[in-house]
Amino acid sequence: MQKNGDYKQWLTDLKSRIRQSQIKAAVKVNTELLRLYWDLGRDIVARQMESAWGSGFFEQLSKDLLLEFPDLKGFSVSKPILHKAILSVL
Repeated sequence: MQKNGDYKQWLTDLKSRIRQSQIKAAVKVNTELLRLYWDLGRDIVARQMESAWGSGFFEQLSKDLLLEFPDLKGFSVSKPILHKAILSVL
């Protein structure tokens, strides 16, 4: 197939649209993850007010979530603590 001017322009436009869609998808994923982390922090604060969870709670939560979701990096033991800390000052 010969690459005439029409095809080259169409291909350039197509590549641009693909890149724009990739960026939009990444932004949406990040937005949803932030919402999840915010909700997780809020839930932890609310439940700790209602219950007497011990000091090993965050370690256990981290282990349980990492077992279920081994490919996700947002559930390390420091993450829930960070989310709780942010919500505690609001």
